Amino acid sequence: MTTMRDERGASAVEFALIVPLLVLLVLGIVEFGRGFQVQGTLSAAAREGVRLMALQNDPAAARDAVRSAASSLDPAVTDAQIAITPASCPQGTGSTLVRLTVDYDMPFLTGFFGASVELTGTGVMRCGG
Repeated sequence: MTTMRDERGASAVEFALIVPLLVLLVLGIVEFGRGFQVQGTLSAAAREGVRLMALQNDPAAARDAVRSAASSLDPAVTDAQIAITPASCPQGTGSTLVRLTVDYDMPFLTGFFGASVELTGTGVMRCGG
């Protein structure tokens, strides 16, 4: 017959076995949530930039709009991470599509799952609106 005295450390041992799994789960949820938020920011920034590119045919204004819309990201988005295809909208045609892509290396908050992950936001719009 067992007594309470025989099972005194059982709950502490069980807790010690479960805590690492719970911490890993919570860190994974935090990193995923942040990645989801950054992906949404990149998509919104790409849409803003491609809208300006399609309406104004100004790559510099489009890049400025992307950087402004993604200003909450740390590190900030640079011109090298923004690709616009084609480089300008042909005049007088509304059948050409312009595509703006933002590539971003999102650093992990904890570093527990690696250094970073590559995320991409894309916007596509017909030239001339």
